[in-house]
Amino acid sequence: MDFDAVAYLKNALGQSEFIKDIRNGFQKKGYSPVSGTDTEILEKQGNICSDWSRVFLKEGASIERITRNIFSGEVYIGCVKGIYDCRLENVYAEDGAELYRSTVSDSIIRENACIRECAEISCTPESVFGNGTEMSIAIETGGREVRMFAEMNVETAERIAGKRHDEEYLKEYGKHIEDYLNAVTSDRSIIGKDAEIINTTIRSTYIGESARIDNARLVENVTVLSNVEERSEISHGAFIRNSIVQWGCTVTSFAVVESSCLTEHSHAERHGKITETVLGPNTGVAEGEVTASLLGPFVGFHHQSLLIAALWPEGKGNVAHGANIGSNHPSRAPDQEIWPGEGCFIGLDTHIKFPSNFRNAPYILIAAGVLALAQRIDFPFSLINVPAHTFEHISPAFNEISPAWVLSDDMFMITRNEAKYKKRNKARRSTFDFEVFRPHIIDLCIEARNRLAAAGGMDVYTGTDIDGLGKNYMFEKSRVKGVDTYTFFIRYYALKGLLKRLHEQGVSADILSAKDNNSRWEHERTMLKNEFDAEMSVGEMLEILASSQEKIAESVQASKEKDDIRGRRIIPDYAYAHTSAEDDDVVRKTWQDTEELLRQIEEIKKKL
Repeated sequence: MDFDAVAYLKNALGQSEFIKDIRNGFQKKGYSPVSGTDTEILEKQGNICSDWSRVFLKEGASIERITRNIFSGEVYIGCVKGIYDCRLENVYAEDGAELYRSTVSDSIIRENACIRECAEISCTPESVFGNGTEMSIAIETGGREVRMFAEMNVETAERIAGKRHDEEYLKEYGKHIEDYLNAVTSDRSIIGKDAEIINTTIRSTYIGESARIDNARLVENVTVLSNVEERSEISHGAFIRNSIVQWGCTVTSFAVVESSCLTEHSHAERHGKITETVLGPNTGVAEGEVTASLLGPFVGFHHQSLLIAALWPEGKGNVAHGANIGSNHPSRAPDQEIWPGEGCFIGLDTHIKFPSNFRNAPYILIAAGVLALAQRIDFPFSLINVPAHTFEHISPAFNEISPAWVLSDDMFMITRNEAKYKKRNKARRSTFDFEVFRPHIIDLCIEARNRLAAAGGMDVYTGTDIDGLGKNYMFEKSRVKGVDTYTFFIRYYALKGLLKRLHEQGVSADILSAKDNNSRWEHERTMLKNEFDAEMSVGEMLEILASSQEKIAESVQASKEKDDIRGRRIIPDYAYAHTSAEDDDVVRKTWQDTEELLRQIEEIKKKL
């Protein structure tokens, strides 16, 4: 079922703490114009104002620490900690606020916020703080436009960018965006409670609670969501404009963010450039450039590389140094796109031409130096490698594809990713399925396995022979190995489901025949019926699961040991500087999980 982006946006309209804070504005109750006596004292302390009748003090507020300032327009001053050497015009400073050597206009300073050394904090009339900004997701020239709002998530961006045929739905989304903009329109920038702003130009911006803005170059027309437990930070030369920055985000070390939405706990750093892009939770961009893209959660992008016009909502992938994923200009217009799949690993110095579609090839690995033609690949866990052979009837530009190679030869990568994402997750509002072997991906493996199994009789295959191979060639040995590997993991998935069912529901004679309302178990039960002989007993199936689990643990260790063997052969002291496979945390955890699973199998077998 498609995510309902309209319902999510409507819920944000009704529940948004951001909107509530803007609507609360500034409470003037308890303030009164400064008295004549207070005016004299303020002037003796070096304060200047052409119309003191428009300066208001809160009852009980001390003026002792208000010195050498220039006031104009309406200025409301609560029980502040201090205001020194500032120019204030139409400013509302709540209790505990501190302002030092800054020029502030048309702004609300919430409780205990601190502003220091800021040349400008201001707001233009009817500001919306970056909300409503349009991003040209996946197609630079337009066609998948998405308008952002403060609480936007990846699912909303995917739904609006990826379902362009539903014009009525898009119109409804646009209507509610306008409602959202009406709700957040303000003539005042807001600096949230306990926020700290240092040496930064702030224009038409909402800064949430406890946020820290420290020596950024510019923050203009931006919403920064933040709270005391998920403090957002913009610092050290960062430049950000027309954007949304959500809870727990960091934009630092000269990163540039324009017309983009950084969802919770994402980050930009080390000169990274982000333009018209949605960053998913826990995703980071450093040094490289991302333009007109939707990146889902847990995408690693930490080296000099380029990604343009990507629709990648599933995320959980990697873009290595030198990757050039931006051939979206076929000498006519920059109107082409790429759809990577979940877990897509794009290696060093790769070049990928557009359009490309890997959505049905999750956890595909594109090796270093590959130049990939425009294509669609539908084989999960495949390796795309540079061609080692040439053939008279195949273009020399075709690469070699090995279906299911990641499963057969690099299980360490899959196991490590599952553990890594669980450990690194900081998001509180987004939920993730960290399990790689789940129904959707298994179904893709079944389809891929069946296409491979239906072929045969050739030494070399291309996409002409087997649909979904793309602009690549495949050897017969890879076809056979791919069938075997997919089959192994399809059965492994189903057998693990059987063990879980036995553990939760107990042993019953009709466990494999009785239908159930549990959709996951029904999927697994169907796999068991399709993949195993009808006469095979539950005990025999569990024996196969035990053997399979041990093979996977051995495969995880073996794939890591490849690095040990190669490293020791090349680097003299490699063994002293690198953790060996048997001591690696991922390998050890895999063996621990294997021992636990074998124990569970033995317990169940005793009850059969």
